[in-house]
Amino acid sequence: MGSRYDIAIIGSGPAGLSAAVNASIRNKSIIIFGNPDFSHKLVKAPKINNYLGFYDVTGLELKERFQQHIEAMGIQLTNEKVNTVYAMGEYFVLQVNEKMYEASAVILATGMEFTRPLKGEAEFLGKGVGYCATCDAPLYKGKVVTIVAYNREGEEEANFVSELASRVYYVPMYKGEYRINSNIHIVKDIPLEIIGGEKVESLKLNGTEITTDGIFLLKDSVAPDQLVPGLLIEEGHIKVDKAMRTNIEGCFAAGDCAGKPYQYIKSAGEGQVAALSAVTYLDTKK
Repeated sequence: MGSRYDIAIIGSGPAGLSAAVNASIRNKSIIIFGNPDFSHKLVKAPKINNYLGFYDVTGLELKERFQQHIEAMGIQLTNEKVNTVYAMGEYFVLQVNEKMYEASAVILATGMEFTRPLKGEAEFLGKGVGYCATCDAPLYKGKVVTIVAYNREGEEEANFVSELASRVYYVPMYKGEYRINSNIHIVKDIPLEIIGGEKVESLKLNGTEITTDGIFLLKDSVAPDQLVPGLLIEEGHIKVDKAMRTNIEGCFAAGDCAGKPYQYIKSAGEGQVAALSAVTYLDTKK
């Protein structure tokens, strides 16, 4: 755990980057979590005509302009996935794999998670279901673990878990070559339901059922209300007011995760509002 940041920003799409730019202009210390592509949705966009000042550009071209902007301001991206955010009253603790970060305010710009939760996922969260294999692997030493991975990042976590668990099942939700240890059992099937009593007992798939002690669901992003315990959700989005404040003091949200329309320019504007609101919040705490 290093020094405490003024603002931690989770997400590197237009909302998160805009928040980072505006918080930096206000001389706040920030850390922004995301990935080198900024947003998978952005880089795949074939044509963008409704982002003011950037007519007839591709998503990749807009991404490159974003890159130039943050580099000119000295903003660096932290390419790590935030697993949980804990509100501690005066500050927040962010769990990032085996590391912890502290921030006085948090801006959620996570986008939308379009992967539907499995039946039983919420019910068994913390009772055998988790989102970070490297964090909780020691709890499953000598036990059976199942990993459902929605991207290649799951391969590294599966390899780590296989060194501790007695057996690891790997359920890839993507196609391609799998760079995993030889002792890991690959199951190419569709997960349907997590089954158990007091804790997880098995994972039911379309064509089989795996008896297991733990299940890790490695998604592109964690649903906001699971990322931040106690966060209020309304109609599938984080509930915010016009200042992008959530129901948790010091926690703000912007972009797709805060509601429709899912538009880049709308997200960038909300990122600015969230940053300015976070700055005001911090300044009133002095």
